[in-house]
Amino acid sequence: MKHLPLAPPPFPIEEYHSRLAALRSIMADRRVDLLIIDQSEHRAYFSGFWSTAAMYQALLVSRDQEPVAVIRSIDSPSFSASSRWGDCVTFSDSENPIEVVAETIKSRGFGASVIGIERDSHFLTLNRAAELDALLPEAKFTDFSKIMWEMRLVKSQLEIACLKVAAEICDRAAAAAFKVAEAGVNEREVFAAMTSEAWRCGADNAQVAVLSCGATTSFHASFSGRILEQGDIVFVEPVPHFRGYTARLMRPKVIGAPTDQQMRTAETMIRIQDDQFRLMKPGANARDVDRVLREEMLAAGLRDSYTGITGYTLGLKCPPRTSDFTRVFLPNSAWQLEENQVFHMYTSACDLPFSETVVVTPDGGKRLTEMERKLFR
Repeated sequence: MKHLPLAPPPFPIEEYHSRLAALRSIMADRRVDLLIIDQSEHRAYFSGFWSTAAMYQALLVSRDQEPVAVIRSIDSPSFSASSRWGDCVTFSDSENPIEVVAETIKSRGFGASVIGIERDSHFLTLNRAAELDALLPEAKFTDFSKIMWEMRLVKSQLEIACLKVAAEICDRAAAAAFKVAEAGVNEREVFAAMTSEAWRCGADNAQVAVLSCGATTSFHASFSGRILEQGDIVFVEPVPHFRGYTARLMRPKVIGAPTDQQMRTAETMIRIQDDQFRLMKPGANARDVDRVLREEMLAAGLRDSYTGITGYTLGLKCPPRTSDFTRVFLPNSAWQLEENQVFHMYTSACDLPFSETVVVTPDGGKRLTEMERKLFR
């Protein structure tokens, strides 16, 4: 068996203590006594515990007590194995989890407190929020939207270590796909080679890749069993997760000999991306980083228009989100880059996509994905 990516050790308890201290500082500034965390990424970030989205579950964080998880009883073994905190309340499948959350809040002495809720959570639906409000009539609810998304933007060295593993899985999965992508091969075989390699190397998610094949390609295409032909373009985008952290990579391959125009297009895009990456230093304006790629692509005649984003946040991610757009690169992006932020930076032209997982450093954007940057053939 070939050498597999070297996995870093699990996060120590100190990592979670640090995250919790930062969160509690913000809670104190906002006079929030208790925070209901129900967005999956945030629950995992502050506790280490991942759960399914089949039923509502929450992590309750106060300013001076150990966090308490309200979880489905079937998830108890998983909670015991992965959570860095031991306090939990379980509910059966016949119980209403919102009622259990409300009763837990009251039994812990927070029924008449200021309670923060994630109004931008995918799991706190309008009905659930209204139910919580009715069950806790003495509480004062306050919006805690965006805060935890933004807290997670700057990565610790331990998080970057996980992203490096995910990036290496990207490299290996794309290489495995291109190894079998030849004329006469069913595109499903290409996908199977890519996803199998991702799983073999440590990916922990089911949706580990995107594939598009044919005379033209698309970022969000679904495949149908096409038999590859001479002149087809194969676009691969591995999106593996490692311990919940996701990296991404886009590469194209031409079946047979690429045209001179395709070769020039690929070389020009790579050069322009290099110009963009060099600007990705702490303090840089996001709109300036975006502008260099957007304007150079248009000036080179590679596109007639450019309306999409050129990059977005990477880190912890799980369904229902397929991408994290907490920070995106657009002409009107009014934010500045910070050291150790990580982004998926991408572009395409003439059905040829290129992208990298990039971390912001004082010397500019550093690629975590290391696959050779070229039009494969």
